[in-house]
Amino acid sequence: MEKDVERTVREHGFIKVRNQALISGLAYCLSSCSMILLNKVVLSGYNLDAGISLMFYQSLVSVAVVYALTLFGIITTEPFTWNLVRVWIPVNIIFVGMLVTSNFSLKYINIAMLTILKNATNIITALGEIYLFKKHQSNKVWAALIFMVISAISGGITDVSFHAVGYAWQIVNCFLTAAYSLTLRRVMDVAKQQTKSGNLNEFSMVLLNNLLSLPLGLSLIIVFNEWEYLYSSPVLRIPVFWVVATSSGLLGLAISFTSMWFLHQTGPTTYSLVGSLNKIPISLAGILLFKVPINVPNLLSILFGLFAGVFFAKAKMPK
Repeated sequence: MEKDVERTVREHGFIKVRNQALISGLAYCLSSCSMILLNKVVLSGYNLDAGISLMFYQSLVSVAVVYALTLFGIITTEPFTWNLVRVWIPVNIIFVGMLVTSNFSLKYINIAMLTILKNATNIITALGEIYLFKKHQSNKVWAALIFMVISAISGGITDVSFHAVGYAWQIVNCFLTAAYSLTLRRVMDVAKQQTKSGNLNEFSMVLLNNLLSLPLGLSLIIVFNEWEYLYSSPVLRIPVFWVVATSSGLLGLAISFTSMWFLHQTGPTTYSLVGSLNKIPISLAGILLFKVPINVPNLLSILFGLFAGVFFAKAKMPK
């Protein structure tokens, strides 16, 4: 009888963990897809040539919302210490670089091709897991990763709207995204040891990440002279633009929270792989909503890349 009770408790705990992983994964996908679409509207629809400033504003919105929720007692955050900030700075630099390069590439590349090129992140992450965590991948996983490389190369060759600058920024973004997912989990464990309670919840990490992004983002705005562009840009006088930009900031908060939540429940490669799976709806939405010029070879390359993502997901499933 006791064994039956113990087994039931273990099964209940397993189901709870699986549900947490599923819910956090779905939340991450929804916020990620929505944010890409809105950022494309802001950067291309309004022709905003200030990707760093957009990142800065999104971080500012996130900080304001988290502080407001804390003030009203809806959530709790850990008090920050210098030791905690010092531990978190390296991953925050990667975080800022990841967001900025994503904005830079999104301005020049259509969403469908952007999602296929992001598959390269899975390859870098898998290699990073071997080096950092001594985690070996199966032959099926490597086959899926090879398919991703083929789809990215063929997609780039057949891309009607190919833009070298956009592709270059996306390659940099792939390395930074992989570095972020690999570094974040290790840093989270170390960061918890630097708090008074020995714990660091998702909202504390989101606040810390976005708060530290503000001085770095402001410095980059000054260095790249974006402030001069913003001062003379007529787009800032359009009320609807601010609605869209603020919405993207709220989604930035959502993706920051859900990505950390999902990473807590799974691991770096699974985090990266789910990012591949949500490319199916985002690719279709990007093509339809933004009326992307596309030819048959490029469409086949995109579909092949999406298939590679699904194959990768199946290969990563536990036996």
